[in-house]
Amino acid sequence: MTDYLATGNLPDDYRQLAASVADFARTVVAPVSAEHDAQHSFPYEVVAGMAEMGLFGLPFPEEYGGMGGDYFALCLAIEELAKVDQSVAITLEAGVSLGAMPIHRFGTDAQKGEWLPALTSGRQLAAFGLTEPGAGSDAGGTRTRAVLDGDHWVIDGSKQFITNSGTDITALITVTAVTGVGPDGGKEISTIVVPAQTPGLTVEPAYDKVGWKASDTHPLTLTDVHVPEANLLGERGRGYANFLRILDEGRIAIAALAVGAAQGCVDASVAYATQREAFGRPIAANQGIAFKIARMEARAHVARTAYYDAAALLLAGKPFKKQASIAKLVASEAAMDNARDATQIHGGYGFMNDYPVARHYRDSKILEIGEGTSEVQLMLIARTLGL
Repeated sequence: MTDYLATGNLPDDYRQLAASVADFARTVVAPVSAEHDAQHSFPYEVVAGMAEMGLFGLPFPEEYGGMGGDYFALCLAIEELAKVDQSVAITLEAGVSLGAMPIHRFGTDAQKGEWLPALTSGRQLAAFGLTEPGAGSDAGGTRTRAVLDGDHWVIDGSKQFITNSGTDITALITVTAVTGVGPDGGKEISTIVVPAQTPGLTVEPAYDKVGWKASDTHPLTLTDVHVPEANLLGERGRGYANFLRILDEGRIAIAALAVGAAQGCVDASVAYATQREAFGRPIAANQGIAFKIARMEARAHVARTAYYDAAALLLAGKPFKKQASIAKLVASEAAMDNARDATQIHGGYGFMNDYPVARHYRDSKILEIGEGTSEVQLMLIARTLGL
């Protein structure tokens, strides 16, 4: 991929995918975004359309119903969706990189055969149950426990801020849980697949969020939840390490989402500034406005280059942790800064929910928090420098 990183000339298959998703975002997603945002309703009809396009199967092999593509293809699709609706984009991102990907990366052949076909088709969604009330950035502070009783795991605990966990098509939640004591005397953390309808799993009422209002997000309570021993995902005691790998990959996808949001703000600002007149001329003729939009475009371009770079390393099988953190950091900041500038350019209209930039302004802040805060990214980058 590095041969076209510098030029920006993507191969035809990538360009065609991006163009197809862009058209879908413009004609299907955009017309219903404001309504779903206002009603806090999950866009089932949009998700069904994405499923029909094969977006949920992009990075998975065809033997499990996937499209046989790669992680970069997924990122391109997420970027195009995020230009018009971050809630839709995060539904795809979480459903694939956090929901289905752990099954693909760490599941047994039996687990892959059981779960992946429905997930890659988009008929069902999976969720990633990591964060807890006392374990956010400090994921090692996990308190949820799983005890092996005969041939079943018995799980008790709680999770919070879990995306795609309460929809009508949610099939499973993969949860981290303390399953014993590790060799170093610390917590042995494992990952276990909990089917959505398992007795004892309670999906609590949805959050009233500042943004991403059409995205499904719930706290979860697990009380005496029994699942088969075979639902252990990956090696016992490797759950924390495995989810760190999933988060590293996910940061590239979140960066792509943030780039889409940043570019969406640029596109909306260009359209508005060339049409809106003040003092007898378009406001785009004012250097203060033109320069502000130019800086927004520069932010989006730099952030896009950063996530392309991280994705190239991932696909090449090379270390990418630092580059993923850099991409996530600069892209989320670009999205937030561009949303702020776009709102300012739109003036009073930018404060009205009728305009997409208002949603971007509310939606973008979580990009600096979710899947590792900006402070966590700085910590990870600093560690690679020996600091």
